[in-house]
Amino acid sequence: MYQSYYYGGVFLLSFLLTLLYIFRWQKQFQIHMTAVFILIPIVNLGYLLMYTNHEPETAVALLKVIYCGGCYLPWLITMCELNLCEIKVSKTLRMGVLLLSTAVYLSVLTIGYIPLFYRSLTLERVGEVWVQHKVYGPFHTLHYICVAMYLITDLAVIIYSYRNKQQVSRRILLLLFFPGLVSVFSYFATRVLLQTGYEAMPLSYMLAQIVYLVIARRMAYYNVSEMVIESMVQSGDTGFITADLDGRYLGSNETARKILPALDTLTVDQLIRKSPALQGTVIEWLDRFRSGSGDGRFLYNTPGPEEKIYIVTVSDLFDGRLLCGYQIFLQDDTQNQKYIRLLDQYNSDLQAEVETKTERIVAMHDNLILSMAAMVESRDNSTGGHIRRTSEGVRMLIEAMREDGKNRLSDTFCRNIIKAAPMHDLGKIAVDDAILRKPGRFTPEEFEKMKAHAAEGARIVHEILLDTEDEDFRSIAENIAHYHHERMDGSGYPEGLRGEEIPLEARIMAIADVYDALVSRRVYKDAFSFGKADRIILEGMGTQFDPALERYYRAARPRLEAYYSAQM
Repeated sequence: MYQSYYYGGVFLLSFLLTLLYIFRWQKQFQIHMTAVFILIPIVNLGYLLMYTNHEPETAVALLKVIYCGGCYLPWLITMCELNLCEIKVSKTLRMGVLLLSTAVYLSVLTIGYIPLFYRSLTLERVGEVWVQHKVYGPFHTLHYICVAMYLITDLAVIIYSYRNKQQVSRRILLLLFFPGLVSVFSYFATRVLLQTGYEAMPLSYMLAQIVYLVIARRMAYYNVSEMVIESMVQSGDTGFITADLDGRYLGSNETARKILPALDTLTVDQLIRKSPALQGTVIEWLDRFRSGSGDGRFLYNTPGPEEKIYIVTVSDLFDGRLLCGYQIFLQDDTQNQKYIRLLDQYNSDLQAEVETKTERIVAMHDNLILSMAAMVESRDNSTGGHIRRTSEGVRMLIEAMREDGKNRLSDTFCRNIIKAAPMHDLGKIAVDDAILRKPGRFTPEEFEKMKAHAAEGARIVHEILLDTEDEDFRSIAENIAHYHHERMDGSGYPEGLRGEEIPLEARIMAIADVYDALVSRRVYKDAFSFGKADRIILEGMGTQFDPALERYYRAARPRLEAYYSAQM
């Protein structure tokens, strides 16, 4: 009678604990733990029926049900511990150990037929109590070895994780230690109590359920990623949409359907591509993600007066390790995006203001340089308007070069050489007035002093532009001032450079400078005709001027003549 109360009470409690587990079940709960909660009530029901049954044959059959727990529960518990402690074990090893437990259970099924697990088994009724008399076989010994192996593994896993796994809860590790301790105690208690018709194992199973129920509840808290996603989904601001690998609609939450009302028109398993209303949103997001363009993150602005801005995140959807589809999360980011937009507008306005002020500073800088060049020119009786005219000449030559598809001058180079042309004679500021303003030809001694203006000009330009950040412009301006009197045959000054040793900008400046000197009036000569000036320039190609520039000079000549005709 008391046997019935004991086994019935244990079964009822284990059944209620399983119902509580089902009631609290979450997707974070492990499949092995779920199997434990399913198997334990079945095993405890087997104990109840076996000890309240009066037929030996039926008792043997129920014993086989009980041993289903004895063989498989240790394996399930060990798998739970490995997963909870985040210790990876190969699938081959898992299956190998499971097959070993299965082999033991298959030997249990031979009870009453083959003496593998029990050599003999009899039930004796002593008063109100049923007592088992067993003679163990070889596979029962193997069963003990398996149980001992599982217990040792469980203990080793707990100790290892406690010492080395910082991301595993110490509270869970201590809880995991309890079922193993109880099972060992129950085993020895059963050996003592067996002759009385009572077994401690059903009670230990039920106590293990209580521990695993606590662990399952705590486990949900420690699964941070799942908790965060669940909180986002339940918050009301985050929508989610799922689709399979073929782009068929699997489902969405209410928030997603409010953001994208067209989702209400879809039925499960319908191809999303067949919904025109989702073009530009879900269809485009999935296409771009599958094509690998971008990182799977997009922005979506809802239409209408009350603008909402969502961050859209597309990622793969997995069932365990199996890729099964795609998931789309839509998270309300309106406030942040509007703030970013405000910052962008402020930065744009600030950038425009900086650019405007920079342009003014650059213009002031350029005007200062032009003013210095004009001041130098005002001291030279023979070159009135020379700066302006040579600058135009350089510009026309550059235009001719750019019109030639074979010549690949950069925009920066073209802009810099035109801007630097007025600085080519700044060195004349260091030439004595008596020489610079002489109303006639220079003597050889005076000419030598005049030639010093090239090197002096390079020095002055270097000092003026020393602090500029535009190093390309400074280099071009220095080269023009320094080398515009060099000649291709090496007979120029101040360095006697020849050929391509002379920088390209100086070779271009030389043509514009000499052309202006030829067609303009000087105190020591009248202006040459365009024809004569043209012959002199062409005759100088290869000796004074770069022959590679001849084609561009010829192309620019009509514009040069038109410009100088307008100046006369």
